[in-house]
Amino acid sequence: MFYHSGRHSYNSQMTRILIVDDSLFQRRIISAPLKAEGYEVIEAINGKEGIEKVITENPDVILLDILMPEKDGFEVLKELRDSHNTVPVIMLTSDVQDTTRDECLSLGAQAFVNKPVKSEDLMSVISSILAAIS
Repeated sequence: MFYHSGRHSYNSQMTRILIVDDSLFQRRIISAPLKAEGYEVIEAINGKEGIEKVITENPDVILLDILMPEKDGFEVLKELRDSHNTVPVIMLTSDVQDTTRDECLSLGAQAFVNKPVKSEDLMSVISSILAAIS
């Protein structure tokens, strides 16, 4: 089972963010501004590894790509939901279709950031999510 730790102190020095994306380039683009802001960044190269890192690393926020090998973002969302995980998930996607967005939201995603990721958009969404759960 996956359960969020319930930590309530969300300043960037303590906040752990898990990036689940099969693209090394995307992970680098996304992690650089997060690290610069003082967040602890954990990376996973696919959904299968992402689920493992949720269990072992106990992140505060998950940034999740949709299209990945082994286990895609939809499968990860379903697994997190089915195990009653409460870690907020922000979807990273270049797919802007309403059906994709609706499916992700119905599976428990809290927000979306479109690719290519703009650091100011990402930081704004992360700040909003962290403020809502603190």
